[in-house]
Amino acid sequence: MESDFLIVGGGIAGISAVARLASLGTVTLLEAEYHLAYHTSGRSAALFEPYYGRAPVVALSLASEAHLRHANGGVLSPRGMMLVAGAGEDAAFETDRAALGLDEIAVADALARLPVLRAEALSRAAFADHAWDIDTDRLIQDFAREARAAGGRIVTGARVTGLDREGGIWRAETAEGAFAGRILVNAAGAWADTIAGLAGLRPIGLTPHRRSMARIPAPGGHDVSRWPLVMGAGETWYAKPDAGALIVSPAEEDPTHPHDAWADDMVLAEGLARYEAMVSEPVTRLLASWAGLRTFAPDRVLVIGPDPAEPSFFWLAGQGGYGFQTAPAASRLAGDLIAGRAPEIDAATVSALSPKRFS
Repeated sequence: MESDFLIVGGGIAGISAVARLASLGTVTLLEAEYHLAYHTSGRSAALFEPYYGRAPVVALSLASEAHLRHANGGVLSPRGMMLVAGAGEDAAFETDRAALGLDEIAVADALARLPVLRAEALSRAAFADHAWDIDTDRLIQDFAREARAAGGRIVTGARVTGLDREGGIWRAETAEGAFAGRILVNAAGAWADTIAGLAGLRPIGLTPHRRSMARIPAPGGHDVSRWPLVMGAGETWYAKPDAGALIVSPAEEDPTHPHDAWADDMVLAEGLARYEAMVSEPVTRLLASWAGLRTFAPDRVLVIGPDPAEPSFFWLAGQGGYGFQTAPAASRLAGDLIAGRAPEIDAATVSALSPKRFS
């Protein structure tokens, strides 16, 4: 079957791209796994913090806020973010506080917001309410529903094993057969450089980084539903309420290769120990543990635009830890560029996101 657009990757980048491109022509999405958002998108901490990341990332996040807040009834709910530091962590605290736009608060206020913090371990704290939970499953399903309603085709279990271009048409070989498209959109996450290699194009230099997480019971039987996300200075750990429990992560970024990631027990234990050093309730058991891959370009900015050597190969990759909070604006930019429309986002940001910066 031949389509106008062939999208590789069924995470939040790919599924949002189907929704944007379906009005421009026929679209087929190829996902290697049997479920959408199986890898990184399905293992996200699911927080919208618009000031997290470098300037082009922040621009995309801010441009995505209206969609996240209002489209289809919105997918955001209040959470808030708190930064905490112990003795000797002032420099890291100030760096994080300024970068995230947090206001310093009294230690007593921090204890009131998160009653399991240990007063004797806590020297400084900061807080802001401009952080929200994202209903990631609903966002994925909203985009998928919009895509299908517009005629987009989604094929799962279709890992791409070969790519070639002949007569202006890309042809992809998969376990589900051959598929073809005039423009190929590379939204393959940790596998995006692999897809470029199959297409005979130069990789960007994208690197997957593992991040481990554990779900633990609510400390001391507390109702954690209104607690903010809390992060250690220097982003050495964080904890976030999740379905009546807490997700705790060592916030590591260990370079790895594209694969079905799993938590590193030692790294997870070290992160839990850093969390325990700041709270009064020890971790006695895990409800679950897992890991995801956060894939970054060398400059830690998303890659959105046509390949300099082959304009029919379109990059939508390098989401890092920002995929959900940038997806509405990133996919809209992809649609604008592919349609030849003037992008809604500013020209400097468009240039900063373009793969031409690596050529």
